[in-house]
Amino acid sequence: MKSYTQYLWFNTKKHREYINITGDVEKALAESQIKEGMALVSAMHITAGVYVNDAEDGLIADIDEWLEKLAPFRQDYRHHHTGETNGDSHLKNLLIGHEVIVPVTKGKLDFGPWQQIYYAEFDGQRRKRVVVKIMGE
Repeated sequence: MKSYTQYLWFNTKKHREYINITGDVEKALAESQIKEGMALVSAMHITAGVYVNDAEDGLIADIDEWLEKLAPFRQDYRHHHTGETNGDSHLKNLLIGHEVIVPVTKGKLDFGPWQQIYYAEFDGQRRKRVVVKIMGE
């Protein structure tokens, strides 16, 4: 089995942002020359996530509103006693998850209809990264 690793770097302009990284993962897959296997895409920060869903602006806004409703910004998180102010960002990460695995078939990401890979930033405006690990033959 072969493996290939690539890092994607982000420094978002907004505190919360959702970035379609499907093209970046497809480029890493092409560079790997792996035809059958899997692609692991993982946020390397505890205030960001990676998910697979539709690339539709209304849905992305709905996801953002849903996350803010379930894990709203508040001043009274216990985590804030450490000097941080991003308790909600950690909770949003738990809701979205930090990684996805996508099958690779015949050298392509083997998606269902409309599926795309997104990087979700919940505590942005600083440099962060995602690891893309392609494994297979």
